[in-house]
Amino acid sequence: MWPPEHERFADRTAAGRLLGTVVAAHLRQFPATVTAQTPLVLALPRGGVPVGYAVAEAIGADFDLVISRKIGLPWQADHGVGAIAENGPPVFDRSELACVGLTVSDMTPAVQRERAELRRRQERYRGTRPAPDVTGRVVVIVDDGLATGVTARAAARALRAGKPAHLVFAAPVCAAESVDLLTSDVDAVLDIHSPREFHALGLYYTNFAPLTDAHVAEICSLAWSTDKVPAPV
Repeated sequence: MWPPEHERFADRTAAGRLLGTVVAAHLRQFPATVTAQTPLVLALPRGGVPVGYAVAEAIGADFDLVISRKIGLPWQADHGVGAIAENGPPVFDRSELACVGLTVSDMTPAVQRERAELRRRQERYRGTRPAPDVTGRVVVIVDDGLATGVTARAAARALRAGKPAHLVFAAPVCAAESVDLLTSDVDAVLDIHSPREFHALGLYYTNFAPLTDAHVAEICSLAWSTDKVPAPV
């Protein structure tokens, strides 16, 4: 089922600009003591990167990445039953594992494989640039959408260990059921649309073309340069 036309975004950058107004309104609720440091937007590659860059531009935040990888079933890698994020432990949907007759130990090879891919992406996107320090900062995790929410939960739990002052997850569209599950891991979940009947994230975008590592690296280069220019669509 297609969402109504007024609920669709032209592309990820357009969605990020709209989401930026939602995030800005949320941050205005806090006293200056909480927002004394520049907010930090951490985008989830790949799809969350153009959205996150647009949000960072809209709210005047620093931009960086938090890399999280979905962990799929041994026989169906695209069926996520868990996720792992930088410097964080794997997070699993244990009820889903039980339904297919697997234990956390059974997923060890998949965890090792995804951790290796996570390290590859760290090197590809950041190079020698260190991961940002989140201690005492307002941190906004951004993705292009929240479907199952497992990668977002892994990212949030990894970042909690760094003791941010306020941790937010933001995405243009979030499945309402997944919002309910994520609220225990972050201080707030922000979105523009949160449908109860969520069929596919791509239905909410006119242009939902897949992104490559080169796209991500280009946006990061723009964000981390001294002379910023508008993000590419």
